[in-house]
Amino acid sequence: MKHITTRLLLIAALFFSAQSHALLGIDLRKDGYANTEYPIVLVHGLFGFDEILGLNYWYKIPETLQENGADVFVTAVAGANTPEIRGEQLIPQIEEILAITGAEKVNIIAHSHGGPTARYVASVRPDMIVSVTTISGVNDGTPVANTLDEWVDESDAMYWIIDTLGNTLAEVIDMLSGGGFEQDLVASIGSMTFEAAAEFNAKHPDGLPANACAEGAYEVNGIHYYSWAGAKVLTNATDPFDLITGAGSMFFKDVDNDGLVNPCSSHLGMVIRNDYRMNHFDEVNQLMGMHAILDTDPLTIFRVHANRLKRDGL
Repeated sequence: MKHITTRLLLIAALFFSAQSHALLGIDLRKDGYANTEYPIVLVHGLFGFDEILGLNYWYKIPETLQENGADVFVTAVAGANTPEIRGEQLIPQIEEILAITGAEKVNIIAHSHGGPTARYVASVRPDMIVSVTTISGVNDGTPVANTLDEWVDESDAMYWIIDTLGNTLAEVIDMLSGGGFEQDLVASIGSMTFEAAAEFNAKHPDGLPANACAEGAYEVNGIHYYSWAGAKVLTNATDPFDLITGAGSMFFKDVDNDGLVNPCSSHLGMVIRNDYRMNHFDEVNQLMGMHAILDTDPLTIFRVHANRLKRDGL
């Protein structure tokens, strides 16, 4: 997590600003609808970041939750690497958040490859985590990674494209966001194959369903588990990210998906819903809030979930 000093200054500024508004009878935190007991920590997925040139990976989500009373922290780990490596990068950031806030634990909300990353942290450092929520988490792998991994094994040219061009893209994103993390796209893709996901799940099984497309245990060792996902590939004709989900959907065979992940693969703990009319990017309000106009606003889903965590005493 970057810019702790800057964030501390911002917290102080917001505190004094809140005091001024309180004198005027204005409540910046509204009714505390999302005022969870423990801080919320957001964890991005593949090719993710915290902020680039003013654009947040979680477009307007932190602000929305904060306006409704939540204490939110946006973290950054390697955009392309294994869940274990990303998880080890996340742990010191959570430790820092606990030190800043004085909280004993945090609620993690993670997207895509951030799902296994968060589950890894909950498995090896359960003392710091009170809940894990995954959004289209790649818990059982994805045929997209499976096919790409096969292409890498079979073709030197494909290996070069992914290892060189793919890592270059990940490094550029990392540089612009100021992360400074090592990137390994080949390893990242390999970790999301069906075989690798099964091996990872055997080591870190908490919250996973015992049967396909079922729910998992809602609570394990004091950690609560939740999940949700979209199941629509193309949602907004003006959104260029629909081209990515459209291409990704071609790797699936007659299975509902969000363009990159099968909804059943995303199941963890309490399944809130697995068929939102959203693709993989809509789920975190990308690109800049472009999503299905007549369907649920992603910001609403996050607000409601924060309230759910609040009602569950988390």
